[in-house]
Amino acid sequence: MNKELDKSQSTAALRDTFVARGVATAHPIIASRAAGAYLWDEKGRKYLDFVGGIGVLNVGHNHPAIVAAVQLQLESFSHVCFQVVGYEPYIRLAARLSELVAPGQGYKSVFLTTGAEAVENAIKIARGYTNRAGVIAFRGGFHGRTLLGMSLTGMSAPYKQNFGPFAPDVYHAPYPNAYHGITSDDALKALQTIFSTQIQADRVAAIILEPAQGDGGFLAAPAEFMQALRELTRKHGIVLICDEIQTGFGRTGKMFGFQHSGIQPDLVTVAKSLAGGLPISGVVGRPEIVDAPQPGGLGGTYGGNPLACAAANAVLDIFEQENLLERSVKIGEQLRAGLEKLQVTHPEMGEIRQTGAMVAVEFVSDQPARTPDSAIVQRILDAAREEGLLLIKCGVERNVVRFLSPLTVSDQDVSDALGMFGRAVAAAKAAT
Repeated sequence: MNKELDKSQSTAALRDTFVARGVATAHPIIASRAAGAYLWDEKGRKYLDFVGGIGVLNVGHNHPAIVAAVQLQLESFSHVCFQVVGYEPYIRLAARLSELVAPGQGYKSVFLTTGAEAVENAIKIARGYTNRAGVIAFRGGFHGRTLLGMSLTGMSAPYKQNFGPFAPDVYHAPYPNAYHGITSDDALKALQTIFSTQIQADRVAAIILEPAQGDGGFLAAPAEFMQALRELTRKHGIVLICDEIQTGFGRTGKMFGFQHSGIQPDLVTVAKSLAGGLPISGVVGRPEIVDAPQPGGLGGTYGGNPLACAAANAVLDIFEQENLLERSVKIGEQLRAGLEKLQVTHPEMGEIRQTGAMVAVEFVSDQPARTPDSAIVQRILDAAREEGLLLIKCGVERNVVRFLSPLTVSDQDVSDALGMFGRAVAAAKAAT
């Protein structure tokens, strides 16, 4: 077949011909522009975007302050590589994140490009500091698509496929999930079993977890579990890493998800909404741990790109100026209230989960048995798109609908989204 570029082909047809099949796209539309909480496709149709690039756009599409900051930086330079010469936006961002993650404790940062890179570097730092190899992650967790990221991820499909063998010295423990009968005590006992049967605690470099699992179903770790985990890691000299790539920057109603439990992690990974859509990630942590690698052991050509650092500093300004943490809490409360009303007439909505504006609904086909229903979720996503609302799914069984609205969204937009979602649920049920 002749695959030369045919300019008469639609963008969608070109995508099918030239883009790898392994890159999934949740919705069969092609974006043409976006602003605030809205996105328009090539045909000019307007959608209320409650995906936000998968939790990347907490300040909305094309926030004017971010556009201005990037334009200003672009006039000076777009790239020099921090491993060649330093620049002020990188250094200022490190200082600001230090105060946000651990005020007054002098935490240090290294900036990278993707969330998976941040995770890999956090593990590398922890291993360098402890001189240990073992890492414990949790079932249902998602930590990226690189070799180590896949190894740490606690889900098989679609991430692991036939991509093994995976990185060694990685162990998985159950994550608390009260809806499906896994208590904090169960999860803690399972950790002790790992220490007894698979790897001694004094050979574990790090325990990594999301304070609220993102792709795993928006499951928030109970405060008592986080506190017990912090005590356990201190006891055994294990580095505690909080993966805040999806939970960070206001999504949970606080700047970081770990702050709900009153603990202080050793390392924090950040990405996604840090820069309002520009690619940047980082590891922020205790100085004695972050400084364990020798010079040259950390970094990357594009890590902490000047344009992304400028955008990230603008994002932090926006949080201060627009009170987005308070707004996150209010958005979450409005969504929960509306979803609970729908749940009365739609028992398939098995559980509503909400931490700040991190909101999700798990769908089940049998309430008493809590049997996951992934089929209805896909029908809901398709019906919601027809209504003009973009949503995506998550959960190990892909039976959870997640809401990732911008924190700048209006009350009316949230109300409109709830109406669209309700009609989509009804349509999905009628289609069975």
